[in-house]
Amino acid sequence: MTPVAAVQATIAADHAHADPAIWITRVPDEALLARARDLEAEGPRGRPLWGLPVAVKDNIDVAGLPTSAACPEYAYTPTTSAFAVQRLLDAGAIVVGKTNLDQFATGLVGVRSPYGIPRNVFDAARAPGGSSSGSGVAVAAGIVPVALGTDTAGSGRVPAMFGNIVGLKPTVGAVSARGMVPACRSIDTISIFARTVDEAIAVQRAIGGYDADDPYSRSAPFPYLRRSAPSAAPKLACVDVPAELSGPYGTVASMLSAETVGIDIFLSVARLLYDGPWVAERTAALREVVENRPEIVFPVTRKILEGGLTRLTVDAFDAFHLLAQARREAANLFARYDALLLPTTMPCPTLAALAADPVGENSRLGTWTNFVNLCDLAAIAVPAGIGADGLPFGVTLVGPAWSEGRLAAIADTIHRAHATRVGATTAPLPPPAPADALAPDETALFCIGAHMSGLPLNQQLTTLGARFVSVARTKPAYGLFALGNRPGLVRQTEGGAGIEGEVWAVPTAAVGALLAQVPGPLGFGQVDLEDGSCLGFVAEAAGVAGAPDITQHGGWRAWLAARG
Repeated sequence: MTPVAAVQATIAADHAHADPAIWITRVPDEALLARARDLEAEGPRGRPLWGLPVAVKDNIDVAGLPTSAACPEYAYTPTTSAFAVQRLLDAGAIVVGKTNLDQFATGLVGVRSPYGIPRNVFDAARAPGGSSSGSGVAVAAGIVPVALGTDTAGSGRVPAMFGNIVGLKPTVGAVSARGMVPACRSIDTISIFARTVDEAIAVQRAIGGYDADDPYSRSAPFPYLRRSAPSAAPKLACVDVPAELSGPYGTVASMLSAETVGIDIFLSVARLLYDGPWVAERTAALREVVENRPEIVFPVTRKILEGGLTRLTVDAFDAFHLLAQARREAANLFARYDALLLPTTMPCPTLAALAADPVGENSRLGTWTNFVNLCDLAAIAVPAGIGADGLPFGVTLVGPAWSEGRLAAIADTIHRAHATRVGATTAPLPPPAPADALAPDETALFCIGAHMSGLPLNQQLTTLGARFVSVARTKPAYGLFALGNRPGLVRQTEGGAGIEGEVWAVPTAAVGALLAQVPGPLGFGQVDLEDGSCLGFVAEAAGVAGAPDITQHGGWRAWLAARG
């Protein structure tokens, strides 16, 4: 769409949906159209989000629009936009308005706001999810294609499941939180709601980047947002779930051949987010309000924040030690698996259930979300079907920091296997984006053994920022030999065969570091493939003398399968 057409569609959808509780501040129609006409007159000028209507959660600053964090007495009008919002604007996006939220981003339910409760697009008697309630509903209702939320405990993921849309929770520090009203400053991140995984990644590319003025901003170790191709054999972990979720979750886990693992330590850490030192961190962010103006705070929110004033430092150190152990366990988990598959959250509660037990129901929703930021992980929540009750179900893929690009391919595959429409609309999903082409700073590497996807040494590639490109096969000129736990590929003068493997894009600057981990007689050399040539794992002919010849199997995976 052109900017004007896109804005006209947003205005029409907003008026048709007619839910004023989505917005705390909405830019007038004519101002939106004027901005769209200006952008259209200027042309794209290389701006990747040219004319894209975007909603922004009202704890993120937009110059000239009030920031209230859903507390009217706290509101102020910033003169500069948040780092992420300014990047959105520079990329050509149009801010439609500021969206409703659980006050001070404290909650996962979406009902703790004096500005009303955004209507759940599938059942008005149920919660919209929070804290990014308005942003999630704005995308789920088809008003905007993209919205910014925030995520500390799951606020960018729970509304995604309840709205049948995508929720991308970036690596903490990948998107600057400068200009955002903090919840837990050390683990906050700005998040993205979108129609598809590709659109969410495109927005993160626009808003991410190092910000020297944000002490929690981090430099990415490699170009982590490049889109991988769907892996040939991703190795996923999954968890045991309650019976009420076992059907839809089991379907997804089975489709991906996920292996069940225990995550008790992560669940223990998750409970600390609202029953540990991070409650005090929330209080610290709003200490002046809590101590001097508590009457302006929503009752449930006030009770939570006041609890932070009584936390003991000695308990905090116990929590920090447990968190260090959990982070080590996460590192061990992702040394064995590409991603952890989780239900995004528990079934959507009714408004009546929340009124009866606001804290208990909220805590249940954070079961599989609360630990993710604490453990320094990235996550993408995607739709995974509509249940017999007419409500959407969703799953989340969790990976180590800076894994968003790799997670995207798997997450998009899940989404498209279980959903055909956007949110609660009749609009079809936009087509998938292709994997990114090999970049000038990447080297194609043909892998034939334990470095392939899902196999034990694959992490040596992924930790350096490598991404899967394709399955490939050599020209029929090679022999394959079993060297214990890895194969050796040798060019043959006669009698060779085509050997199957995988092409990975490796940051060129990291090729040396990878080679340093490869023991002799293996090394790197030029390998001729059926459709070209590239660098690949090869062995010295003398080094495979006496080793079993497994060429007839046509590849390492086939050899492993034959061995059983």
